[in-house]
Amino acid sequence: MTTFTVIDFEATTPAIEVATLSLRPTTGPLAEIARFEALIKPPAHAPVTDFDTRTTGIRAADVADQPPAQQVLAELDAALAPHQPMVLVAHHAPTEAGLLHHYRDACPGLAGLPVVDTIAMAKLLLPYLGTYNLDHLLVACKIPRPAHRHRAMPDVEATAALFQTLLDRDTGGAHWPSLEALIKTTARQPKTGEPDPQLGLF
Repeated sequence: MTTFTVIDFEATTPAIEVATLSLRPTTGPLAEIARFEALIKPPAHAPVTDFDTRTTGIRAADVADQPPAQQVLAELDAALAPHQPMVLVAHHAPTEAGLLHHYRDACPGLAGLPVVDTIAMAKLLLPYLGTYNLDHLLVACKIPRPAHRHRAMPDVEATAALFQTLLDRDTGGAHWPSLEALIKTTARQPKTGEPDPQLGLF
């Protein structure tokens, strides 16, 4: 059975935080099976700025003693390996896919996965919306805005709720009768490798 892992980076510098929430299909809503979150020490040439702190609440002191992105993503890659086959889910997938590709030597498993984009899903189901940023979609779908918006885990939880809502709105599987169809119409494909042909359906 395929795992859907929602991922979010706080990346106002190259990356200062990452979180994931892994979900499995059930007869009802997707069920959580694992979560991961970690702060990341940015490289010396891209320190946390005042703007970063205003946006995320993360201070330079919070990440000063944290491991670098390569180490964190290697740990995440290893932590998620038992949950394969897997598809990643993100809001604005090019951002997460690009960061994973950048660190692909540290996380080859994750970097080789397709990333379903909840923006692409929303554009198919809600074509009348003028904007598709996360805050706007949470309002449109009546999903509570997390208290600590722009931190990785709250944003992952909000994106997971949006993903579930959009799946539920695809009445009768009109857009996505299978996982293959979901990937074909909404996913950012990996730059390294191809999606696993053995990925199961819903």
